[in-house]
Parts: sequence; structure tokens; C-alpha cells
Amino acid sequence: MRYSRVLRFASTLVAFALLLGLTACGGGRMVAAPVGAPQSPSTGPKLPPPAGATRPPAAGPVKVALLVPLSGANADLGKAMLEAAQLALFNTDSERLTLVPRDTAGTADGAANAAKSAISEGAQLFIGPLLAAEVEAVKPIARDAKINVIAFSTATQLAGDNVFLMGFQPRQEVVREVSFARDKGLSKFAALAPNSQYGHLMTDALRDAATASGGSVVKIEYLDQRTADPSTAVKRLLGGAPAGAGASATPPPASVAFDALLLPEGGAQLKQIARQLKDAGLDRQVRLLGSGLWDDPSIAGESALDGGWYAASPPEPRQEFESRFQATYGHPAPRLASLAFDAAALAAVLGKSGEPFSHDAILNPSGFTGVDGLFRFTQQGVVQRGLAVLEIESQGKHVVSPAPRNFQDFAY
Repeated sequence: MRYSRVLRFASTLVAFALLLGLTACGGGRMVAAPVGAPQSPSTGPKLPPPAGATRPPAAGPVKVALLVPLSGANADLGKAMLEAAQLALFNTDSERLTLVPRDTAGTADGAANAAKSAISEGAQLFIGPLLAAEVEAVKPIARDAKINVIAFSTATQLAGDNVFLMGFQPRQEVVREVSFARDKGLSKFAALAPNSQYGHLMTDALRDAATASGGSVVKIEYLDQRTADPSTAVKRLLGGAPAGAGASATPPPASVAFDALLLPEGGAQLKQIARQLKDAGLDRQVRLLGSGLWDDPSIAGESALDGGWYAASPPEPRQEFESRFQATYGHPAPRLASLAFDAAALAAVLGKSGEPFSHDAILNPSGFTGVDGLFRFTQQGVVQRGLAVLEIESQGKHVVSPAPRNFQDFAY
């Protein structure tokens, strides 16, 4: 598939470190899927015409502000997001749209100043900012200027009114995985999660999704954040001897009360937990379920995770984006860079419409497809994504449940 067609609108560790700033408890519920197909940036969303004559597209340039940290702790990520946004505009051949980058410095005051500067330059839409505190600072400034905001945060309490959140929603990953697991006959769920805001968000989502689908959550244990050794939490989960060194001397549990285990961890910690569970014999009894933190090449080939499932964006379009990004800029794209690409491509599409960046245009119920797959915004301002389910295998991963092609097929 050619890269230009992938643009059709329908360092995981870095992402994990940002989650505390990006995320918040709660999340919007799924809305009914309407009839219609996702739209393409080459044609723009096909919106119903307003009453009376259809307004022709504006003839002049359209300015869109990109609010990202170009200095401070997240400067490298912010610069990569700027590069991704520029790449999107190049590939969508948007001559009318002018990108106005502004440095938020990763702070609330910096974001507020960036927003005011962009308004003075005539910006008609804000893409970004990144962190929840930045979005909170920008929201009233944009509202007073009658400007909509497509932000990268996952702080759902900030969504709505003039703010639309583009950030990946961990709750939706859990809903997708549980739905797939229930289809495969699994009904009793457990979780071993970090004792953090993110960990509790994920276990709350597991309870909600399991109950809504007719399953149950039979056990939840939390990892002690003060130690890197998960063996105590693994022992509590299994109800037996500690896993790890010397565990082979103690017979593993003959069975456990659950048939699916959510592990919302990543990197080296995930590998260590998975190995301890395997040493305890759990891999023969229970299907492991992951999170967006599993969407990481560094865990490929970890045999203790073989057969585990996790929900993520369809891999092929994003791989093509990452290849193009690498070829263009000479360095890998951070995981969150794709958000900036899709947001800029969306802005390019909406900028061609008769009413650029209006609520109605952004809330097109048929949605869009980008490098992170199918998405649309709910009336609450939260992104809703069509996710695939992938299975870990010795050579990497493969798709076991494709992402929906449109929101008519949205069944989770």
C-alpha cells in the first residue's frame, strides 16, 4: 500500500513516563456507531450542508497553531511532533494551511503564553498542547477567542466545550481486549498492575468492561512502586510461594481462579513479571492481556509473553509512517509523534471546508482514518479509536483481530 494512501482519514518508555501528565481517571463511554464511511484527507469530510446556500471555502491562508514543548524536559518529543506535523502537511499537499509552531516549554504558563502568541498571529485552530496542565491553561484562552483545541492529552476531565482530546485512551484498550477475550470464551479476569494513577485507571476499566460484558474480575493485586522486585505481588496474586529465585523448589499452584490476567506494565519490568509468572506455571493456564505499553519493539522475542494479547492501532499504517519519518529526518519517530501527524492531517482536511475547524466538522460521526487507524471524536470531546488486537509471538507480533474499517463495524 502506498504511503499516500495510508494518510486517508478514517520509545514506549517515553510514553509511559508521560502518562502521569497526560492521563486522568475516568473516560467517556462509547457512543453508537452511525452509518457512513471514514473520510479521506484528499477529499475532506462529506458533511451535511447547512441551511441555505453552502458557504464556499475561504480563499485566503488558514493558520493553525501547533503548541508543543520545544524546550524543557520534553523538548525532543516536541520537536519530533513538529516534524511529524510538517510531514503531514507535505503529504496532504495543503497549500492554504500555514503551521504556526509555538513553544509551550512543557509548563502551564508556557502553554498560556504560546496560545496568546498564536492568537495574535491569527491562528484559527490549536493542535496541542501535550500535558494536562498545559491543556487546562490553554482551554479558557482558546474559548474566549472562539478557537477549538485538538490536544494530545488523555485527561478526560478537560474534554468538551472547545477541547477535543487526541491522546490514546487506556480505557479503550482494556474494553477492546476484554471484548475479544469474552468472544474467545474467557470470563474470569484478574490484574497485576502498578500502584499508580495509571494502574488504578486500568483496573477500574477492567472491572467496568468485564462486568458490562457478562464476565467478572476475581482478583486484583498492585505492585509496590518502592521496589523493582515484583515477586511479593506475584506471590499474592498466585496465593503461593514467591516467584523468581528458588521458586522451582516449590510446586506451582495447580490452578488459579482466573483465565485472563491484565498486565499493564512495560519494558524490563514487564519482562521480569512475565518470567516469574512463567516460572510459576501460569503461562499454561491463563491468557495474558497487555496495554499500550506492550506496543514496544523491545519486548519482541520475550518467550514469557508468547500468546499474550494487547490492543493497539493497526500496525501497518503506523509502520509506514515510521519508515517515512526515519527516511525524512534521520531518526526514529517517538510513539506519540503519530498523534501530531494525524492531527495536522485532520487540520489540513478541515481547512479546505466551508467552515474550517467548526464543531460540526470536527465531530463528523463517520470519523477519519490516519496512521493510527480509524478515529472520531465523541460529543464529550474524547477520541474514539478503532483498535486491533495483536498477539505476541516469538518473532514479534501478529494481528488476531483486525481493527474495524468503519464505525458501523464498531462492536466494542
